[in-house]
Amino acid sequence: MLINILAAAGAEAPANEFGFMKAMEEGGPIAWSILAVLIIMSVGSFYILITKYLEQAKIMKQYKAVRQSFWRANTLNEGATKLDKNSAWRQLVDDGLKAQAEHDKMPNSLEAHDWLHGSLSRSEDAINSKLSGGLSFLATVGATSPFVGLLGTVIGIYRALINIGMSGSASIDKVAGPVGEALIMTAIGLLVAVPAVLAYNWLQARNKRIAELLSAFSTDIQAYITSGGSVKPAMKAAAAPKAAAPATAKPATTTGGAAPKKA
Repeated sequence: MLINILAAAGAEAPANEFGFMKAMEEGGPIAWSILAVLIIMSVGSFYILITKYLEQAKIMKQYKAVRQSFWRANTLNEGATKLDKNSAWRQLVDDGLKAQAEHDKMPNSLEAHDWLHGSLSRSEDAINSKLSGGLSFLATVGATSPFVGLLGTVIGIYRALINIGMSGSASIDKVAGPVGEALIMTAIGLLVAVPAVLAYNWLQARNKRIAELLSAFSTDIQAYITSGGSVKPAMKAAAAPKAAAPATAKPATTTGGAAPKKA
C-alpha cells in the first residue's frame, strides 16, 4: 500500500522546467556562445595562475642556492657553476660576465660603468617581462567577464519582455526561463571575474618581490665586478656543530650492588 502511494506521488510530480539546462536551451545559440566564452576565460585564468605560480616558486627556490653557495665561491665563474643553467640568477651572472669582458675594452671608466649597469638592467627587464607574461590576460578577464555575463543578462531580460508582450500576461511560466538565464549569466560572469582579479593581484605581488631580489643581486654583481672582487655580500658563517656533553663518571659498586664505604 505504501509503495503504491509513493509510486503514484512520484508519477504525479511535475518535471522541473526551470533548471539550468532548460534556461540555456531557451536562450538558444546566443546563451551557449556567451557561456562558452566565459568558460574559456575561466580555464585560461586558472591555467595562467598555475603556470605562473610554478614559475615563481622555481625562481624563489633557486634563490636559496644563491644565498647558500654562490657568494662563497672565489670568482663569478666558479659561482655560476653552482647555479642551474636555465635559472634567472644564472642569466644575470652570465650577462654580468659578458659585460665584464666588454667592460675591459672600454678606456673610459665612466662609460664602462654605464655599460655594465645597462647590461644588467636589460637582463633584469627581460626576466621581469617573462614573469609578467600572461598577467594581462588575467587583468582583461577580470575587467571584461562581468560585462560578458551582463550581455547574457540583457538578452535574457529582453526575451522575457518579448514573452510577456506575446502572451499578454506576466505569469511566472512566461518569464521564469529568460529571467533565470539572465541571473545565471550574471553569476557566471562574477565567478569568472573574481578569481582572475585575485590571481592577478597575488601574482603581481610575488613578481614585485622577485624583482626586488633580482635588483639586489644585480647590484651585488656590479659591485663585485667594479671592485675587482673585493666587495661582496656578507655571508653568515656556518653554525659550528655542538660539542658532545662530557660523560659523567658513575661511582664504583661492589658485587652486591652497594657503593664502597669510605675509609
